[in-house]
Amino acid sequence: MTVRFFRLLACQFLLAFACATAQAADGIEITRASIEASDDGYRLSAAYSFDLTPGLEQAIQHGVPLSFTTEIELTRPRWWWTDDHAVSSRRTVKLNYDVLFRVYHVSVPGSIQQNFDTLDEALLAIRRPTRWLIASKGALKPGETYNVTVRMFMDREYLLKPLQVDALNNSDWRLASHKKTFTYRAE
Repeated sequence: MTVRFFRLLACQFLLAFACATAQAADGIEITRASIEASDDGYRLSAAYSFDLTPGLEQAIQHGVPLSFTTEIELTRPRWWWTDDHAVSSRRTVKLNYDVLFRVYHVSVPGSIQQNFDTLDEALLAIRRPTRWLIASKGALKPGETYNVTVRMFMDREYLLKPLQVDALNNSDWRLASHKKTFTYRAE
């Protein structure tokens, strides 16, 4: 009897682990991330792959605005002390649905707002953002190698307070990527 109990318990554990792994895979995937030098500084070129969960789709259809934040950090390793934090920046893109006019709005603070007829078009603008200026030209030392860490997540801090409480306990409201790290040699 105890052997059957432990086998059943082990099967339930494996099933729960498989479900948790499958659910974690439904997050945001960073498909491309690179730093490009330009005349005015350094820009992040990135692309993401994700779909909204059914709960998030329902929320956006009812006029709840969603915010997606990208964080980037560039550090320069030093053997004699802690790493030098050269650049740390974040940018938030807001997705909003106007129920009255049936139009999706995608906006970045300090930039223009774009309007889209479908949710897929609006999400494409978030998945393939424009190159974002993360640092001025003098922020990085030419010839030095930097460790770059990028991540993107649905920022629950921008939700209305009652929804923030629900979002903490509801896995439907958790959408995030793992940190993607790579190295960049400054030009």
